[in-house]
Amino acid sequence: MLSLIISLVLPRLDYGNATLVGSPSYMFDKLQSVLNAAARLIFSKRRFESVTPLLRDLHWLRVPQRVEYRLSVIVYRCLRNLAPEYLRDELRRVADTSSGQRLRSSSTSALLVPPTRLSTVGDRAFPMLLHTSGTVCHFTSLQRHLNRLFEEEAEAVFV
Repeated sequence: MLSLIISLVLPRLDYGNATLVGSPSYMFDKLQSVLNAAARLIFSKRRFESVTPLLRDLHWLRVPQRVEYRLSVIVYRCLRNLAPEYLRDELRRVADTSSGQRLRSSSTSALLVPPTRLSTVGDRAFPMLLHTSGTVCHFTSLQRHLNRLFEEEAEAVFV
């Protein structure tokens, strides 16, 4: 049952969820209920039993943390040249720009956020998601951000 749910439910849950970064929490509610139902199905639990220990036993993150984690992994892969070229080309470091000025930020690992023309579609583009979610402003903060995500999840589970 576990492998069936992992192969059929979780990929559909994760598909396109990077567009949900920065969305209000009610946008995640239906996805979270699907994840909770899958965990209850695996453990044969009733609807009104707590799902938190089940998610912890399965090592599954809640949906908002899942979205941020997947986006962070994509950024990591882009910066390490492990992602497809169309994604890698969207991320540029401030140090790699050819501006006439030498700024202090050029000696850091900050990422350049391109301006958008349309607020509805343009702000959902890959580089803008990084900026609006606060996922990575600096490459060095990626690891700290991932650690914070896991710590928040651990605190929520054990409280």
